[in-house]
Amino acid sequence: MQRESTPVLAETLAAANGRLIGVLTLNAEKNLNAVSLPMIALLAQHLTAWAMDDRVAMVVMQGAGSKAFCAGGDLQNLHRTMQAHHASAQNGNVLGNDYANAFFEREYRLDYQIHTYKKPILCWGHGIVMGGGIGLMAGASHRVATEKTRMAMPEAGIGLFPDVGGSWFLNRMPGHAGRFLALTGASFEAADARYAGLADYVLPHAVKADVLEALLIQPWSENCEANHALAGYVLRRAEARHGDYGWTQAGPLRQHQDLIDNLCGRDTVEEALDALAALETNNPWLAKAAASSKRASPGALRLAWRMLEAARHLSLADVFRLEYGVALHCAAQGDFAEGIRALLIDKDMSPRWQPAGSSAAFLDSPWSVQQHPLADL
Repeated sequence: MQRESTPVLAETLAAANGRLIGVLTLNAEKNLNAVSLPMIALLAQHLTAWAMDDRVAMVVMQGAGSKAFCAGGDLQNLHRTMQAHHASAQNGNVLGNDYANAFFEREYRLDYQIHTYKKPILCWGHGIVMGGGIGLMAGASHRVATEKTRMAMPEAGIGLFPDVGGSWFLNRMPGHAGRFLALTGASFEAADARYAGLADYVLPHAVKADVLEALLIQPWSENCEANHALAGYVLRRAEARHGDYGWTQAGPLRQHQDLIDNLCGRDTVEEALDALAALETNNPWLAKAAASSKRASPGALRLAWRMLEAARHLSLADVFRLEYGVALHCAAQGDFAEGIRALLIDKDMSPRWQPAGSSAAFLDSPWSVQQHPLADL
């Protein structure tokens, strides 16, 4: 298989003491490294192999090119299979789309694998990191944002909810920042990524080669805990050496936290959406966020709110199990296909959303607890 057509490039770099650092490069630059089933399979395969290889001390994940670590999921294939499903005799059957079943199960398994990986994973989140890209980055043990990092969970704008563990990590953000990001899909950069708990280090992209070089001279061992400490040491030292930049100052998410808490700290999603709709501001970031919530799927917005409520006290594994069933409901009978059509297929930006109450039963699991495909997480 040619290098250009391989969705993941995997290599190992030899450290000075003979240990190895595994490097995984998402290699779909033309599609902004969008997550596809072949990409998921290769990432999981290499992570599994390296977890069992005592020579491999840590893993680095990065995106090909300079524009994106990963801009989300491969929505075109999902749309094609959703359209076929809706037109088939299986229409309405939540489990009737084999591609969606496989995609979401394997994507969530991979995300969970990263969250629970024993060895250090350094994710270099340069450029666009959205949706499924945040799903890959969120669970890494050492997450780097750069001056070009731009994150968002804009799923409600295409008729989905913030998945890939979003129901878990959005709930752990300061105040009601997670609710705000779920309802508005607002984008945020490096400083706010760290503030929100989605990045651990903020570094100029230009120092990546220096960081890798420094990693290669560390005294790696078979002790995972010690290796985690070494990776952190290298990244903290890099931050200290390269000083403070203007783009590391507090971002709008942090600057407007009090207002965000007021807008989204309401008892119901309807009250929060009304508050966003009534917002009068001269701040472009806030104005864009409020406008986005007006254009998003009403059903998806209410579903996103319900998911955050339902997942508040769940374990990470239970969150992925919940999200899997809800994602299949969205693919089978929600606004998801229509949102992709309007944004990416016809590009008319005029989605015809269903009534807001149409997703009321989406949290009902298609399986019993014992039969759930992710029961083993």
